[in-house]
Amino acid sequence: MASTALKALTAACLLSFFPGGARAQNYPAPKQGDWTARDFRFHTGEVMPELRLHYTAIGDPRNDAVAIMHGTGGSGGNFLNKDYAGELFGPGQPLDASKYYIVLPDSIGAGKSSKPSDGLRAGFPRYNYDDLVEAQYLLLSQGLGIKHLRLATGNSMGGMETWIFGERHPDYMDALAPMASSPTEMSARNWMMRRMLIESIKADPAWNNGDYSAQPAALKLASVWFGVGTSGGSRGYQTLAPTREAADKLIDARLAAPGGDANDTIYQFEASRDYNPAPGLEGIHAALLAVNSADDERNPVELGLMDEALKRVPGAQFHLIPASAETRGHGTTGMARLWKQPFADFLRAAPRK
Repeated sequence: MASTALKALTAACLLSFFPGGARAQNYPAPKQGDWTARDFRFHTGEVMPELRLHYTAIGDPRNDAVAIMHGTGGSGGNFLNKDYAGELFGPGQPLDASKYYIVLPDSIGAGKSSKPSDGLRAGFPRYNYDDLVEAQYLLLSQGLGIKHLRLATGNSMGGMETWIFGERHPDYMDALAPMASSPTEMSARNWMMRRMLIESIKADPAWNNGDYSAQPAALKLASVWFGVGTSGGSRGYQTLAPTREAADKLIDARLAAPGGDANDTIYQFEASRDYNPAPGLEGIHAALLAVNSADDERNPVELGLMDEALKRVPGAQFHLIPASAETRGHGTTGMARLWKQPFADFLRAAPRK
C-alpha cells in the first residue's frame, strides 16, 4: 500500500491492492487527526517522551467503532479508494459509515505518525509489531476514548497486527478479520525476501549507516524488485503485462515513481523480524474470519499453515479467494468486492460482547 517511505514499492502495490481509479465518494468526508502518546515504552525498553500517532476517521464517534490497519510502509489513507472504501463504507455496504465510526490509524514508522525520517534517523527506537499494536490500542482507547471495537481488521502487516491485537486485548473487540496474513512465525521466503530488501539498501555505500545526505539508489531498485517478487500474482501480472514491452513499461513506471526514505523502509521491514502470534492463538476470544488469496506470494496456501492454526481458534472461519486474472497475489484483499459478501455475513452474525 502507498507510503511516504516506500513510494517505489507503492507503485507496484497500488496496482495490486487498488487497481482502479477514484470515483465519487459515497461516504462521509474523512477527518484527519493526531494524538500524542506520552512516554511511550517500546518492547526494547526505550522510551519516547512524545510519540505522534496520526489517524483518519470517518463517521460519528457515537457509533460502533471499527479499526482498520494498513500494510507495510502504508498509511490509513490508503484505504480511501473505490476498491476498498467505495465497496465497504457507503450506504447499505458492510461497513456503512453512517452506522460505524471507522478509524484508520497510521502505524509507528509510517504515514504521518512518528518515524525515523522525522529526524532521529537510525537513532529511532527499534520497534516491532507488538509496539505497533500497543500504540494503536492507546490511540483508540485513550486518544479517541473508544471503549470497545465492533471490529479490528487489516491487510498484510495490518492483518498480522490484527492477530496480535486479538491476543493482547482479547475482550476489546467483538470480531477480528485478518487479511493477507498468517498467524505463524515470520520465516521462509517471506522473511528471506524482506531480509534481502534490507541488506540491499544497507549494502549501498550511500546509506552510510543511516546517515545519508541523499537517498541511496539501492532503495528504489530493491523496493521495486521486492514489490514484483512478492505481490501481484502470476495471473495478475500476465494480465497487466502480457508482452515484454508491456512488462518493461510497468517496470519503467515503477522505477520512475517518487522515492521514499531508506531508514523508514529498513525499520518497517525489520519490524516483522520477531512476528509470531502462534503461541497465543488459544487466547483469542473474538469471532474471527481470516481472508487470504490463493495466489498470495507471502502466505502460500499450499503450506496448509492457516488450516492448522485455525484449529486452535474456536469457531474461526477462513475464506480463500480463488486465484484468477482478477486477483493480484498478496494485494488481492485490497479489492473488497472479492470478499465483501462473506465478510458481511460474518460481521452480521458475530456476537456482541
